[in-house]
Parts: sequence; structure tokens; C-alpha cells
Amino acid sequence: MDTRRTTRALATEAVHAGRDDLAGQGLHAPPIDLSTTYPSYDSRGEADRIDAFAATGAEPDGPPVYGRLGNPTVARFETALARLEGTEAAVAFASGMAALSAVLLVRGSTGLRHVVAVRPLYGCSDHLLTAGLLGSEVTWTDPAGVADALRPDTGLVLVESPANPTLAEIDLRAVAHACGSVPLLVDNTFATPVLQRPAEHGARLVLHSATKYLGGHGDVLAGVVACDEELAGRLRQVRFATGGVLHPLAGYLLLRGLSTLPVRVRAASANAAELARRLAADPRVARVHYPRIGGAMVSFEVHGDPHEVIGGVRLITPAVSLGSVDSLIQHPASISHRIVDAADRRDAGVSDRLLRLSVGLEDVEDLWADLDGALGERAGATARPEALAQG
Repeated sequence: MDTRRTTRALATEAVHAGRDDLAGQGLHAPPIDLSTTYPSYDSRGEADRIDAFAATGAEPDGPPVYGRLGNPTVARFETALARLEGTEAAVAFASGMAALSAVLLVRGSTGLRHVVAVRPLYGCSDHLLTAGLLGSEVTWTDPAGVADALRPDTGLVLVESPANPTLAEIDLRAVAHACGSVPLLVDNTFATPVLQRPAEHGARLVLHSATKYLGGHGDVLAGVVACDEELAGRLRQVRFATGGVLHPLAGYLLLRGLSTLPVRVRAASANAAELARRLAADPRVARVHYPRIGGAMVSFEVHGDPHEVIGGVRLITPAVSLGSVDSLIQHPASISHRIVDAADRRDAGVSDRLLRLSVGLEDVEDLWADLDGALGERAGATARPEALAQG
């Protein structure tokens, strides 16, 4: 009797998902398909496949048709990410903002243009909603106010947990319940499926800026939405019509990145937890934000000038983005959330003294030495016990 497990652990899926057919083809590493178009001598059959895609957005059966309709390399990444998030499908885009834009277009195309959202969100996500660039109208609320904010034309509820940049956490199951029949979209970029799988808590859509942890090496720009097949079909249609496709090389790099995702996230999280502990005990730091679920992101508020800290690091890179193997630090009020109104930033907990640290895989002692030097001369006071604030 075959006693092998029928379900596989996340670490195993990260290595093998999207690659199940390789051995049968005599391959070990996934191939990169760079074709923009594909030959077909059956134009009647081609017409039927295009009609089927236009009707449902389902991926066409048989060989590929055209690069904007789909790509085999990108499809491998989508299959793998859906398996990791526990959803029926995933649809990849050229960036995280292209992915969010596609979701808003899909929901708005049915007349459901109203969005309920919880701050803080990534600054550009906030701006996209506030500016109404895609015809959407937003109501900002706290998690407890989601149900009361719903309207007949509400097409989406949007949250980010842990949130960018304060790392505030949301009870996803409670918010999903409050949404009723309105789809809940959770930006899971910071947590990744290693730390949480929002679909298991009732989210219908899970968004990632795949540029961050999924790629993991600072060399690919991408976004992806994990969801049910019905919504995936609509997202594919929008992707085809608007052209926000992911390049095959990016799809290859993302699939390769997923194979080490659990190892990278857990190792970087251990570093981050230790740095959060040391920062919380440091009199030069006013407050530290670190999520209960863990993770590799730390935010902290300093008593002194945060710009001096940015200018003082030598090992840690002062740069936007996050989730790479190397550590990055930035000042959200100046960069990632600069586009958000200053009063809205402050109301969401994004103070002018807040710094966001994406912790990488360097030795934690080297990281601490760099932070210690960048923070400047030590004060004589003792840190308050409540300096470590968890989400």
C-alpha cells in the first residue's frame, strides 16, 4: 500500500508547486518561454478558443496563443502561488499596483465602484483609492466600522495586515464576517503565505506585491492576485485588455524565489524579532512596532531626527521596497507614504519620526552594530517597558 501523504507541507509546495510536469518532460529546471506569439494552423479552433476566453476568462486549452493572453512560464508561478495561498487560481501582473488596479476595474465594471478600506495601506494603494483615478469611491473606516460602511454599490473591502508601515494587524476572520457578500481583499505582502493565508479566514482575494518577499532578491517587479476561478477569469480579461502582463523572465524569477520563501521569511523574521527586542530596550527609540504573527518587518519611532538615522547607516541600504535578502530602511513620511495627505498619515499612525526597516539575512550582530551607530549617541534614560508595541 502506498503510504505517502496526499497533502504536502508549505515548505514542500514552495519547492515543487508549478514544477509537477518537469520530470515527465525530461527537465529539472523550469524553462523560460520568451515567445510573444505562437503558430497555429487551425484558425477555426483558434477562434473557438478566443471566444471561450472572451466569455469566461478561462485559460485557453491547448498551446499558447499570444503573450498578452498568457505565458507558460508565468502560468507556472501562478499555479505555485495559488497552491501556497490555498486558492483555486492566481493571476500575475506587471506590478502590485497593476494587480490592484485590475481588481478595482473588475469590480467597478459591474457598477460596484464603492470601496470600503482600512488605513494604513501602502501609500500608492491609498492614493489610487483617494484620487478616484479608476472611478472608484472610497470610504475609510476602522475594522470595527466595516459593516456600517457598506452600501448597495460596495464592490470591495480592502485591508492590509500587517499594515504598511505601522505593522498594525487586523482580525481577518471578523472583517470577512462583517463584509457579508462583499468580497474582502487582503494585501498579504508583508506576511506572505508562510505566516498567514487570508483565504483560510474568509478573504476572497489575496494581493501581493510580488516584487517583495515572493521574488525576494530585489531584481523583479511584479504583482499577483490569488482568488477563486470566477474572479481569476475576470482578472485575466482585464489583463488581456489593458496589457498589464508579467514578463516571462519575471515569472521565472518569481517561481525560483518561491522555492526559498519559507526559509528566507523564517530566517529574516528571527533577525527582525531580535532587532525589535533590542530597539525596544534602547533609550534612543520612542516606540517599536512588531506584529504578533512575527515577520521580517520592524517599524520604530526615534526621539531624534529620523533623517539622521537614514543618513547614518552603512550596511543597511537606505531605499524603498522591502522583502529582499538584504536589509533596507526608509522614512515612510518622506517616500512610501509621501503621496498620502499628511493629516491622513498621522491619523493612521504614520508619524514623522517613524522609520520602516525591512530585515534581511545578514548576521543580526552586524545589523545591530549598524543601527546602533546610525542612532547616534546614547541617552542616559532607560527605555519604558511598553516601548515594544505589537499589532
